[in-house]
Amino acid sequence: MILSRFMLAAGTAILLTACAPATQAQNDFANVEIKPEQLAPGVAALFGAGGNIAVSYGEDGTVLIDDQFAPLTEKIQKSVAALGASPVKFLINTHWHFDHTGGNENLGKAGAVIMAHDNVRVRMASEQKRGDRTNPASPKVALPVVTYAEGVKLHLNGEEVRAIALAPAHTDGDSIIHWTKSNVIHMGDTYFNKVTLPFVDLSSGGNIRGIVAAADRALALANDQTKIIPGHGPIATKADLQAYRKMVSEVIGKVEAGIKAGKTLDQIKAAKPLDGYDINVNGFIKPDGFIETVYKSLGGK
Repeated sequence: MILSRFMLAAGTAILLTACAPATQAQNDFANVEIKPEQLAPGVAALFGAGGNIAVSYGEDGTVLIDDQFAPLTEKIQKSVAALGASPVKFLINTHWHFDHTGGNENLGKAGAVIMAHDNVRVRMASEQKRGDRTNPASPKVALPVVTYAEGVKLHLNGEEVRAIALAPAHTDGDSIIHWTKSNVIHMGDTYFNKVTLPFVDLSSGGNIRGIVAAADRALALANDQTKIIPGHGPIATKADLQAYRKMVSEVIGKVEAGIKAGKTLDQIKAAKPLDGYDINVNGFIKPDGFIETVYKSLGGK
């Protein structure tokens, strides 16, 4: 099965790793292609299976943002080399989910310095449960060794690369990454472009209001030429992110009004708060599931 960069590979890969026999899962990863897209001199995005990757490279070394799944590490390393970049020296995780951190162990063993929000290390270092799925604690070599509460700056390859910690949004350990000179922003899973409705992981401390706040933080840094890397989906523009932020904010308002009016979750769903928006109803997160998440995130019972 060839995975397009425009599908939500996270949902597919989660199903593969959770439900399929090991041999089948390995075969599917064997068919994944890592496709690069140059965004600026020394900055590129890599699309494969799992969260979108960014690569920052030059004479001072290579920085990787997220690393998808462990079986893809060798392919990712080859794709990085094909850009003319040296082996990965620094790795920043935008959050803890395994479709963004699955290659940490391999890259840690290869000598990469791993960095992330404080809560990424906390969650990766302990067993995590979401619904009926349990993620075991990660080995020590896979854990971030540099963590931060507010952010960190890397002065490399002629520009400042900023990792900016966010208030709880997709999880309680999200970061966005900003290349100040190249005018590129990686949003992690605080932004899904065209492929699905937002995924707020309430079990990992996520909060729907944080999705709006994350968009506001990125929009304050962006202009009409900014290239925005979503956690999943194609490269976006400032206008794309503005439309996403508007939709999420307005849906929050509708659900909040329903809660204040004493409506039940089913009544709020029946009012179809998502009608009129350009959304992918066949995405990983379905409309009713998204409304339920918003409702719970806002304190609905």
